[in-house]
Amino acid sequence: MSAKINDMYYAYSAIEDIKEKGEYGGVVTTIMKYLLEEGIVDGVVGVTEGHDMYDGVPILVTDPADVIKTAGSVHCGTLNIAKFVSKYLDGARDMKLAVACKPCDAMTIRELMKKGKIIEDNVIMIGVNCGGTFSPVPTMNMIRDVYELDPKDVIKEEISKGKLIMETADGEKGIAIGELEEQGLGRRENCQRCNLKIPSNADMALGNWGVIGDLAGKATFIEVFTEKGADALGKVIDAGLIATEEPLEKGIKIRENINNFMLKESLEKKDVDYAGTTGDIIDVFHMYEDEFSKCMKCYGCREACPLCYCDDCCLETEGPEWVPGGYTPAAPFFHLTRLVHMVDACTNCGQCSEVCPCEIPVAKVWSIVNNKVRDIYGYIPGMGSDDPLPFTDHVSKAKWI
Repeated sequence: MSAKINDMYYAYSAIEDIKEKGEYGGVVTTIMKYLLEEGIVDGVVGVTEGHDMYDGVPILVTDPADVIKTAGSVHCGTLNIAKFVSKYLDGARDMKLAVACKPCDAMTIRELMKKGKIIEDNVIMIGVNCGGTFSPVPTMNMIRDVYELDPKDVIKEEISKGKLIMETADGEKGIAIGELEEQGLGRRENCQRCNLKIPSNADMALGNWGVIGDLAGKATFIEVFTEKGADALGKVIDAGLIATEEPLEKGIKIRENINNFMLKESLEKKDVDYAGTTGDIIDVFHMYEDEFSKCMKCYGCREACPLCYCDDCCLETEGPEWVPGGYTPAAPFFHLTRLVHMVDACTNCGQCSEVCPCEIPVAKVWSIVNNKVRDIYGYIPGMGSDDPLPFTDHVSKAKWI
C-alpha cells in the first residue's frame, strides 16, 4: 500500500476525460470510478445537476461509465447526503458504497453509524472541503439583482480569497462574501456557523485549498485520515490512475490558514446567533416563541432531518404523544418533543430551515440548544472518539465544544 494515515498529496487524474470535466484534477471522480470498477464497492453516491446547476440531486451510480456524472461541484446542492444513504439505500446494509460527502454529510453519516442506521464497514467516505453552500432561489435572485448577471449565463461559482466569484463566458465577477452576508445573502446561515470545513472525520479529505505553484487550479490536495482511506487511495495510486506529488510546505500552511480563517468567521457568526441565549433550553424556546407560533405542523422539518429516523413517530396523529396543530398551536410542544429525541445529535446541516414554509429559524435554535448540550456533556455529534478535532489557533477545545 503506497498511502498511510496522515499522508498529504497534491494529485490529479491520469484519465483525460475525468481530468477535463472534474474540478482540480478530477481526483474524487477517479477514486470513485476505480472503487466501482474493481468491485471494492457496489455503488457510488454523489450529487449531480438536475434541471440546472442550481438543482443538486443525489445519485446512486452502479455503472463505472456513469461515475463521471458526479464530476464537478454543485454548490446549490443543499441536501444532506446521509439521508439518502440511510433512508433510500437502507443504510448500506446490503451493499458497499463510496460516498462523496461534505463536512456536515460526514458528521451526519458518523452519527448515524453510531446509532446503527448506517453500516460503517460498508461505507468509504470520500470527504470534500466545504466553505459553504447556497440556497438555489435566493442565489439566482442574488446573481440577477446584485451581480447584474443572468443566472443562466453563470457556468461556475467559487469562494476564493474572501470573495464569492461568479464565472461566465465573458469573465469573472467577485463580491466580498462578508458584504453579501451582511445583506442576508451568500451562504446558507447554518454554513456560516459551521465548525468543520475540512472533513477530518471522513476516510480522506480532498479540496483545492493549499494547491500552489504549477499545479494551482489543476490538482487536488488530499489528506488521509483512516486505514480504510489509506487502503483505497493507495490502490488508486498503485494502479497509476492518479499522479501525486508531495505538497509544498507553503501550500500546507496556506491550507491551514484558510481553514483557520473560516473557523474564526464561524465562531463570530455563532457569537451573533447565540447572543442573549444565556438561560436554559426552555428560555431559548421562549425567546423564539413568536417565531415558533407560526408553525402549522407541516412535518417538513421532521421529514428533512437526516437524524429524525424513527419508523413509528410519536408525533403522528395516532401516536400517544400526538401534538395537535390547526386551531391548537403546535408550538412549542411539537418542536420540544423532536428536540428531546435528536438535539444531542444535531449536526447543523440546516435541512429543517431549508424546507420550513413559515421561515422559522429551526436550525439556528437547534444549533443553540445543541451547543448547550455540548457545554454540559462535552459530546460532539458526528465525531468519533479517535477522530482529530478541528481545533485551531483561534478555536480552543473548550470554545469548540
